[in-house]
Amino acid sequence: MDRRTLLKTGGMGILGLGLGSCFRGSASSLSPYKLLPSLNVAWNRVIHTTVGLRPHRPSGFVLRAERFGDKTLIHNYGHGGSGMSLSWGTGSMAADLALESEVREVAVIGCGVAGLTTARQLQRRGFSVTIYALSVPPDTTSNMSLAAWTPTSGLVDQERRTTAWDLQLRQAARIAYRQLQLLTGPEYGISWIDSYALSDSAPRERSTREDQDPLLPSDLRLPTVALGPGEHPFPTRYASQRVTLRIEPSIYLDALVRDVMRFGGRIVIRKFDTPRDLMTLDESIIINCTGLGSHDLFGDTELVPLKGQLTLLVPQPEVNYATFGGLQGTGGFIHMQPRSDGIALGGTSEEGNWSLEPDENARQRIVEAHRALFSAMRGSPRLESAISLS
Repeated sequence: MDRRTLLKTGGMGILGLGLGSCFRGSASSLSPYKLLPSLNVAWNRVIHTTVGLRPHRPSGFVLRAERFGDKTLIHNYGHGGSGMSLSWGTGSMAADLALESEVREVAVIGCGVAGLTTARQLQRRGFSVTIYALSVPPDTTSNMSLAAWTPTSGLVDQERRTTAWDLQLRQAARIAYRQLQLLTGPEYGISWIDSYALSDSAPRERSTREDQDPLLPSDLRLPTVALGPGEHPFPTRYASQRVTLRIEPSIYLDALVRDVMRFGGRIVIRKFDTPRDLMTLDESIIINCTGLGSHDLFGDTELVPLKGQLTLLVPQPEVNYATFGGLQGTGGFIHMQPRSDGIALGGTSEEGNWSLEPDENARQRIVEAHRALFSAMRGSPRLESAISLS
């Protein structure tokens, strides 16, 4: 389940973190434990802590066109913690809405992942694009993302979904998943990685809402191998292993900026205080990709932040797997993902908190919980036994 679901009752689980298409593995079919080096978690390895505000709408993202004076305004915002996952898809659908006009000059408002991917999808359709934004990478909320294939993370409240919106999500997810696969490699910082969901409860006993949820097609999730005691090196009783896409924001967003510029796009630093300010733009088609900025700019009071923070450790190249969950009694949900710019440790999601200041108590909890988890992994009798037999 996703961070928000685990911290607040309600919401929808992360696709892929659940145990859909789950099957039992055996120790003989798995990689030896020695291929999972333990993470070195120590306070003298902490680099810094970052804070990001995910743009959550209980009824889901907004993707629609409307008349705006003598202009066409297309909204593409409110992706929660799924912006990195879905942006190629919603950007493609927004660009298709723009094709309904004969005009081929477009203004994109916002330079996070939604704005950049929308700009690229427009360029692929022959549009001339100018991005207007107050901040550009690395100073966007998208840069603060954990960033993996999590297309329903913090995206929508279960009871607020509609059939029409579900269809939009399925279309966006299918487009985006394929696009991200095509971009795998060092240039874009996208790669496949093993991840392990850790728990002391047997997988079949856990609440995995997405197993029964038909929101997304089954081909958009890879099977999960359920590992029992003695079949994995972690100190929890169970670990569910799967393969997923990892996205490194610092590499990915810079690459998208280069692509936009390479194909003739422009980026203009500009602030818009009211919708009336948009009327001064020369372009007659405007695509709104402002994320949380739509709360004030367009008066979308349904839009609320989900505050999350990441603490980065010094990179540890031999650690190339992700974990979700930790030891019981260590203070709540945690997750770890390795990147070239550092090992990202997280485990927070505070709805309605607009502060960009790190929470020191949360930082202490997350680092100490990871230290407990990986210290126990290093000292696990199962791990030592596997190494001694290898």
